[in-house]
Amino acid sequence: MTQFETIVVERGGGVVTVTMNRPAKKNAVNRTMTLELTRLFRDVRSDVDDRVLVLTGAGGDFSSGADLTAPDAAGPSVTGLRYMREIADLALALHRLPKPTIAKVPGVAAGMAANLALGCDLIVASDAARFSEIFSRRGLSLDCGGSWLLPRLVGLHKAKELAFFADVIDASEAERLGIVNRVVPADQLDRFVAEWATRLAAGPPIALSMTKTMLNTGLATSDGPGPRGRGAGAVGELHHRRHRRGNGRVRGEARAEVQRGNEARRSLIRRRPPRVAVTPARYGDGTLVVPA
Repeated sequence: MTQFETIVVERGGGVVTVTMNRPAKKNAVNRTMTLELTRLFRDVRSDVDDRVLVLTGAGGDFSSGADLTAPDAAGPSVTGLRYMREIADLALALHRLPKPTIAKVPGVAAGMAANLALGCDLIVASDAARFSEIFSRRGLSLDCGGSWLLPRLVGLHKAKELAFFADVIDASEAERLGIVNRVVPADQLDRFVAEWATRLAAGPPIALSMTKTMLNTGLATSDGPGPRGRGAGAVGELHHRRHRRGNGRVRGEARAEVQRGNEARRSLIRRRPPRVAVTPARYGDGTLVVPA
C-alpha cells in the first residue's frame, strides 16, 4: 500500500476518502501534497474498485490554499515555474477523473484549495465553511484551474468580482451563487457526505462515468447536442481497463450495466423501485434480482 506524507487515504465500500493532513498549517498545500494528490487521483482513475472520491481536510478546515512559506512557492524561478506546472497537472488529474467526486468542506477553502473544491463534481459545505479566491491579496493570479472553473459556475462578471476583490464568502452565499450544492450543519456534514458517496458507489459506474463525461464535454464545446464524441472519455476508460484487467472483466461490467438498464425500464413500467443489488466494493459487479 502506498504511504503518503501529507494526505490520509481511506477506502471502504467503493468510496475513497482523501484527507489533506497538515492541520497545523490549515492543510496548506505544499509541493509534496500537490504531487501526492496528483498521484492518488491517477491511481483512483485506474483502480476499478474505486468508484467515488471524497476530498476533505483535517482539523476542521478544507485547506488555506498554497503554502507560500514553502521554498517551492517563493516567486518566479525555474523551481517556481515547475511547481506551477505541477499544480496545473493536479487540476487536470482531478478534472479527468471519470468517477464522481465530492468536496467535503468543513471550514476555510481558499486559493488553490477553493479551486480544488470547485474541480469536484459536487460540493457539500458545513454552515461554518468559507471560500475565497484569495490570489490578488497575495499578488498572485488564479491557479489550479480557477480561471476555467469559476466563470462556468458563476458567470464571467461574477467570477471577475470574486477574483479581483478576493473577498471571503460564507457557505450560504456560496450556495446562492451555485458554487456549493448543499450547506448542512457542521455536526451533520460527515453523515450527509457519507450518504451521498454510498448512493453514488451503489450506482451504475459506466453510466455515471459517461454522464459525467458528457456533461463536462457538453459544457466545454459548442457543436450542438448529440452523441458524437460525448462519450469518448468513458469509452476510452473502458478500453484502458480492457488492457489492464482483461476483456472478461470489461464484459462483466458491460453485462451488469445492461442488466441495470433493463431492470430500470421494467421498474418504470411496473411503477416500483429497481430491484438491483450492488456490491459497492467491486466496480461494476452487480447481481440482478429478477422480479417474480
